[in-house]
Amino acid sequence: MLNGKKILLGITGSIAAYKIPFLIRLLIREGASVRVVMSRSACDFVTPLTLSALSQYPVAIEPFNQADGTWHSHIELGSWADLFLLAPLSANTMAKMATGITDNLLTATYLASRCPVFFAPAMDVDMFEHQTTQDNIKRLVSFGNILIAPNKGELASGLTGYGRMEEPDQIVSILKEHFSRSLDLKGKKVLISSGPTVEAIDPVRFISNHSSGLMGNSLALEAANRGAEVMLVSGPVHELPAHPLISITRIGTAEEMYNECISLFPEADISIMAAAVADYVPQNPESQKIKKSDPEIILKLVRSRDIVKKMGEIKKSGQLLIGFALETDNEIDNAKSKLHTKNLDFIVLNSMKNEGAGFAKPTNQVTILDNKGNSRKYDLKSKPAVAADIFDYLRDFTA
Repeated sequence: MLNGKKILLGITGSIAAYKIPFLIRLLIREGASVRVVMSRSACDFVTPLTLSALSQYPVAIEPFNQADGTWHSHIELGSWADLFLLAPLSANTMAKMATGITDNLLTATYLASRCPVFFAPAMDVDMFEHQTTQDNIKRLVSFGNILIAPNKGELASGLTGYGRMEEPDQIVSILKEHFSRSLDLKGKKVLISSGPTVEAIDPVRFISNHSSGLMGNSLALEAANRGAEVMLVSGPVHELPAHPLISITRIGTAEEMYNECISLFPEADISIMAAAVADYVPQNPESQKIKKSDPEIILKLVRSRDIVKKMGEIKKSGQLLIGFALETDNEIDNAKSKLHTKNLDFIVLNSMKNEGAGFAKPTNQVTILDNKGNSRKYDLKSKPAVAADIFDYLRDFTA
């Protein structure tokens, strides 16, 4: 699948750079052409001579080479590639990419790239888990970049945790899978709900949940990359995807989510309900701020309208309806119950018990159950990779 493909490889200052010569050899063995752009600090971990010898191309580090007067154009590099892979990606360069800082050739090339961008972070566990890094990952994913999530394992510091760059053979497999996909959703309209809802208690306070919208954003980008026209209905989130095939409707409450989704549903060929919608909302929100006078207050909640159940009731022949289930106990039984009572074609189950899965994390681990009695359990993956698995399952389900 990589034969004839042009891979631009961006290397930053991380000890994991020692794996990159092996990665280059694997890519070339698969028939790819590989060119390398490095940050200055990456040269401390792997030599440009080694990479040049393996790739058969000069390695680009500085925009201008004073020795021979040559210029490395970030525009040319970004235009040449079919795919830009940043591996390993350090926390420092990631922050620059997320904020548009272009103080070196590598980050300038990133901003000028017109091709799909994959990034494989590599750093110590505390750096990876820091909120700044997690926010930068979410931001890069929201731009349409594809995360190759790091593994959990022994790190150079001697600590054990997430931050270990994915192994070269697995990275090659991910790239091969990317190029093997076709525009299998071209001509289809896909409705996706995403993010949380917020339900007012008074003008100051509200009830919500921890949903970040990362899974819904990933689904929207994956569908658009497969050629679909995407209608994304999103609750309040920090980042939203940018893609010409994605139209976005922002909502706040469960009632607003209900109205928008039911309105758009008749247009959709495929609907994926990934939003974390409030099941219960305050019955009578106060118009003025509740004062802290009484020792306690009683908040009465009422059931919100069930969006997915209503969709299942009005679903027409040929429409596909996919639900999500986030469970804390009796996961399979609860998911099967939702699958049948809401007339779903299949349901995506994830459990709060699984480390690395759930709200506000860049990764997820899911099991898909369909109305034909089939089920498939997947390993922990980045949310963009999970989105790809879901649409691959959909393709096979309708074949």
